[in-house]
Amino acid sequence: MALELFTLGEPIADTKAPRDVPIGERWNERRFRAKLVNPANRRKLTVIVVGTGLAGGAAAATLGEAGYKVKSFWYQDSPRRAHSVAAQGGINAAKNYRNDGDSVHRLFYDTVKGGDFRAREDNVHRLAEVSTAIIDQCVAQGVPFAREYGGLLDNRSFGGTQVSRTFYARGQTGQQLLYGAYQALERQMAAGTVEQHARTEMLDLIVVDGKARGIVARNLITGEISTHFADAVVLATGGYSNVFYLSTNAKGSNATAIWRAHKRGALFANPCYTQIHPTCIPVHGEYQSKLTLMSESLRNDGRVWVPKERGDTRDPRQIPEAERDYYLERIYPSFGNLVPRDIASRQAKNVCDEGRGVGPNGLGVYLDFAEAIERLGRPAIEAKYGNLFDMYAQITGEDPYEVPMRIYPAVHYTMGGLWVDYDLQSTIPGLFVIGEANFSDHGANRLGASALMQGLADGYFVLPNTINDYLASGPFEKVDDSNPAAVEALEGVRAQTEKLLSINGNRTTASFHRELGRLMFDLCGMERSEESLRKALDRIPEIRQEFWTNVRVPGEAGRFNQSLEHAGRVADFIELAELMCVDALHRNESCGGHFRAESQTPDGEALRDDENYAYVAAWEWTPEGAPPVLHKEDLEFEYVHLAQRSYK
Repeated sequence: MALELFTLGEPIADTKAPRDVPIGERWNERRFRAKLVNPANRRKLTVIVVGTGLAGGAAAATLGEAGYKVKSFWYQDSPRRAHSVAAQGGINAAKNYRNDGDSVHRLFYDTVKGGDFRAREDNVHRLAEVSTAIIDQCVAQGVPFAREYGGLLDNRSFGGTQVSRTFYARGQTGQQLLYGAYQALERQMAAGTVEQHARTEMLDLIVVDGKARGIVARNLITGEISTHFADAVVLATGGYSNVFYLSTNAKGSNATAIWRAHKRGALFANPCYTQIHPTCIPVHGEYQSKLTLMSESLRNDGRVWVPKERGDTRDPRQIPEAERDYYLERIYPSFGNLVPRDIASRQAKNVCDEGRGVGPNGLGVYLDFAEAIERLGRPAIEAKYGNLFDMYAQITGEDPYEVPMRIYPAVHYTMGGLWVDYDLQSTIPGLFVIGEANFSDHGANRLGASALMQGLADGYFVLPNTINDYLASGPFEKVDDSNPAAVEALEGVRAQTEKLLSINGNRTTASFHRELGRLMFDLCGMERSEESLRKALDRIPEIRQEFWTNVRVPGEAGRFNQSLEHAGRVADFIELAELMCVDALHRNESCGGHFRAESQTPDGEALRDDENYAYVAAWEWTPEGAPPVLHKEDLEFEYVHLAQRSYK
């Protein structure tokens, strides 16, 4: 591909993982070699943590417990409203409670394979190691995991694995885990180690002498824009799925914190790696502003099927078994309905494209529990999935105990994010990025129940160890509002705010967001091609130009103004969307959730190009008008050998 859309920069590499010892010893060795901060000095050091989901809440609580001064920022009214609360199905851990052959190495292997060999081995192995401690931590906090009759913690399976390693609390696992982290955070707030800043949104990063030293934030109630300083900054602000407008994310979820940090010098890795979740309630109409996810755990007992014949609109209960196509079980006999999300999503799209989709618009497949109810009994299904069934019934008006659910893929999670090294530090010293906001663990596709695992691993166990190595060189020179970098950042935020309010055009922010989202889903969604991506790259600059000349943002800056909040976030989404398309166009291969129409096997599976694309694509921001700079981090596979991914 010609380099008209980007330029090639110097390679990048992670230098923090100790490569002179076996992979199973690297995490312990890194912790031993890292510098420490003695307890008396910790109270002299301040850390800003932005975000209070599983990663951010756990990190702030743990750093406060360790004795650091922590400033915690979140844009909701309560940390309990972080989007982690919406996760349903479970959290992975290599405990092997079922005695079915699980181990740290198998979890490591499944995660690297599930990510289609586009993840860094060192980080993934550490994640698998730490996973076992997470469950003990959460049980000690009182998280009400499901238990078997004898009192032992129960497990179930998720896609991409052949063992049961997923711990769960009915369909409310994210909520219960978040409440555990929230209680730990509240304890530190009460103890005075964590300073709270509710309803406050980060709008820029303050970089002094090349180091992250603070943030510019806006109070969403009063409109006040202010600066906040620290010795290190931690971003735990989640992913960027709402660039697609319709996604399973909460409407407030956004990319502003990581995108503004990117524009300050933090490299953005693999932005085109977005995950389409196969188990979502189909779109109902133009009025929708978000989509509702049904947990992947439902695929344990629910069977996915469509009619064998096109245009079969009969009641599903009237379609005989012989006239049903349980296509996942047919195509992937080893894994069946528990294939990874990217594969299940593409196959659902394929059968709908063939004209065999179900529902009013033909964009749906059945998820049927009739066999499981007959085999296990309705009470057993209610015990496992009752709240999920109730949610489906409330949204659709259909009883899933009586008729099959209808599901269709939807944008869910983003594997891309800010580039970090083994210490979870970005390319800006002092800026650490954790949870979904970084790129580090999932490669090109996240396995189900691994998001909660990564968020808590980063927050409770990884960051609190690695950040010490950086803070040990402190305390750093004092920074305040008079510093030129702080003045420049503050004035930049104010200037953008004034510009947005002054345009006074004819289109709402929501109309731009909706147009951008539809374009991204159609041209850079479940399937991408050179033609579709070039169309997107022709149109996105036009959307950006019109946005900055014709958007209408009502209200004032110095007060509660959700239109202003949304406008700033959409401005960032437009810029991010362009980089996503550039990244997807440059990566002329299919891997995981990134499926290029030009790169597939004869039977329609993703076809990787390991010779040319076995690397992390880390992008450097350049001023508008100049192409972004691509830095490549070569991926090495010592312990999980490259192979064509197969679940058949």
